[in-house]
Amino acid sequence: MHFSDKIYVAGHRGMVGSAIVRKLTAAGYTNIITRSSAELDLRSQEAVAEFFETEQPDYVFLAAAKVGGIVANNTWRADFLYDNLMIECNIIHQAYAANVKKLLFLGSSCIYPKMAPQPLKEEYLLSGHLEKTNEPYAIAKIAGIKLCEAYRDQHGCNFISAMPTNLYGFNDNYDLQSSHVLPALIRKFHEAKERNEAQVVIWGTGAPLREFMHADDLADACVFLMKNYNDRSTINVGVGEDISIIQLAEMIKKMVGFEGRIVLDATRPDGTPRKILDVSKLHALGWRHKISLQEGLQQVYEDYVSTQKQQFEESIHN
Repeated sequence: MHFSDKIYVAGHRGMVGSAIVRKLTAAGYTNIITRSSAELDLRSQEAVAEFFETEQPDYVFLAAAKVGGIVANNTWRADFLYDNLMIECNIIHQAYAANVKKLLFLGSSCIYPKMAPQPLKEEYLLSGHLEKTNEPYAIAKIAGIKLCEAYRDQHGCNFISAMPTNLYGFNDNYDLQSSHVLPALIRKFHEAKERNEAQVVIWGTGAPLREFMHADDLADACVFLMKNYNDRSTINVGVGEDISIIQLAEMIKKMVGFEGRIVLDATRPDGTPRKILDVSKLHALGWRHKISLQEGLQQVYEDYVSTQKQQFEESIHN
């Protein structure tokens, strides 16, 4: 990529997309194009075709997606499948039609089978049954991977796919009905502290193991891959370390300063027992994450508190 190349970041207002825009801007790229969902409905074939025909981007980061935690995925199953299929089909096809030089599609670690060996290697894709609670989302992401492979095979497009691990960062979603586990825990412990509550209830047994990566690290990896990776096969993006949900809860509890107790609700689903990516392929290329979980948690918690304070002050003035 040259600094003057036209780069389209789809999903620039989301946690990952906004991190990619920050990374590109800091690196000196000056021709970044974006559209909000109000300006461009990525589910509309006609609208996306018109956008690509008009803008003619050189590079595309496909970070736009309908995302959510275990409750959202299991509740709005049709929406997660339909919306994500439409978004990726429209963007990938129009990137081909507009002769885009290169496209990076962001998948998800949930594409791998529920009971696959750990750590998860790229070749485990389609080797077993998926986790039922997020199966529609996973199938949509698998379709995106296969679209990139098919357009490469049939048309010679340089479309690549990266599979990030569980993410957190600035602009995260803290809605308890649709958020992922890490931001949900931050909000739960913060509000429990503010209300001087005696306990915080955590879903499941606390035993599942998860890997967490800061979105700013993912953005750095995405730019690295856009410059250095051109293979047909997918590539995992993660930190190569995991932590149990109860350990994460204890870490957040201490960071927030909540003095009550943690209660585990084992009647709630755990999801996949363990999910950690094998990132040896990425490490072999020379890229490693930079932000530790402790450092990253402190960053996002401070941002969360600051955002809550700002919203409170705005509500008073309004």
